[in-house]
Amino acid sequence: MAGKKKPPRAKAKDLRKPRKKKVSPIVKDKIEYIDYKDVNLLRAFISDRAKIRGQRVSGNNRHQQRDVAKAIKVAREMALIPYAQRVVTQRKGDRRRGRSDRDPRSDDREQRSDDREQRSEEFAEQKISDVPTDEFVESAEVSEEMPAEVSSE
Repeated sequence: MAGKKKPPRAKAKDLRKPRKKKVSPIVKDKIEYIDYKDVNLLRAFISDRAKIRGQRVSGNNRHQQRDVAKAIKVAREMALIPYAQRVVTQRKGDRRRGRSDRDPRSDDREQRSDDREQRSEEFAEQKISDVPTDEFVESAEVSEEMPAEVSSE
């Protein structure tokens, strides 16, 4: 006995609501010829990074999309439209290391550098106070003597 054959399952694509076709600005404005000099029209078909939008996004048919792409490429060549546009965003903190703007370890570094400065000042004071004043004066007198000049011939 052969089992009953199950009906094919409905695909996810079939379950979705059918999309309404997007209407192209070319059809809306009843434009017959896409001119490369019409920068305002062409800007409707490029993204904020100056990439040509796809026909699914723009609503163009194949013929319109081909004409738009050609016009954009010519306008880029004539320097009416940029080839690429850089988008700069502000970053919050250092994301690579997962830290905020303020590094908690910087407080420790500042504290250590303050300690070093204080120790070096104490060491310098100690060195000066260890030297007897008589010897210090005598060594200063010796260093004041100028060596004999060497004549250059």
